[in-house]
Amino acid sequence: MQPHFAFSSSNPPIAVAANVKFAMDDIAAQFTQDTGMTVRLSYGSSGNFVSQIQHGAPFELLLSADEFYPNQLVKAGLTQDAGQIYAMGRLAVAASKGSSLVLDSQLLGVKALIESGKLKRFAIANPAHAPYGERAQQVLEKQGLWQAVEPYIILGENASQAAQFAVSGSTQGGIIPLSLVLTPNFERIGQYAAIDDALYQPIQQRMVLMKQASKTAVAFYHYMQTPVAQTILIKYGFHVPEAVLASETNHTLFAPEGGK
Repeated sequence: MQPHFAFSSSNPPIAVAANVKFAMDDIAAQFTQDTGMTVRLSYGSSGNFVSQIQHGAPFELLLSADEFYPNQLVKAGLTQDAGQIYAMGRLAVAASKGSSLVLDSQLLGVKALIESGKLKRFAIANPAHAPYGERAQQVLEKQGLWQAVEPYIILGENASQAAQFAVSGSTQGGIIPLSLVLTPNFERIGQYAAIDDALYQPIQQRMVLMKQASKTAVAFYHYMQTPVAQTILIKYGFHVPEAVLASETNHTLFAPEGGK
C-alpha cells in the first residue's frame, strides 16, 4: 500500500548537504514516483546554506549534515519547529586506485605515510562550514596526526568536492563521508575503509522546515521520515533513527499537515 499525499504543483527549492547527494537523488525520484510531486534539490555545505537562508535565500527545507547549523536557524526564528534527525552519518578514508596510501579504520596507513615523509596532499572538506570536514579534523586530532597532516591539507568547499579531490589522483587520499563511496561508480575509480565510529562524535543530521514551507516541502519532510526513505539512506551507509523503521505500519508519518 503506497502512502497517500495531497498533490501540489509547486516545485520547492530544498537545500541538501553534499554528503547526502546520491541517497537524496534516489529518495527524490522515489518521492516523485509515489506522490507525483517534485522538489528542486541544491547541494552544498550546511554552513553556506544557513548563511544564504539567513540572508533571504528562498529554500523551504534544509537537510543538514549535522545539528549545529539547523539549530542556528531555529534560534533565529526562521523555522516551523526544531525539526528532526533524519540520519546519522559516518566517515571513510578514501583514495584513488593507484594511491600509495594504505587504508584502514584507524588511519595507521596515514601515519605510516607521514612517517615515511611521502605524504604530499590530503583532502578533507572545509571544517569552517562543512560538518564532515570538522569531524575529519577531529579524527586526525584524536589519532595525533593533525599537526603533521595540516600543512598538506587540501580543502574541499563541501564534502562532495573533498571526495573528488580524494579519489582523483590529485591527492593521496582523504577523509570523506562513507555515503559518497557507496555508489555504483566509486569502485571503478577508488578504494576506501570505513573509519572507526569511536574516533569522532556522532554525526546527527537534522532537517528543518522554514516557516514559509509549501505543502510539497512539508510532504517531502514527512517522506524523509518513512521506511521508504530510510531504507535508501541505509543503502548508502547511514545509520537511521530506529523509531522510523519501527513505524513501518504507522502511516500517520505519510500524511503531511500544515504548510502553505
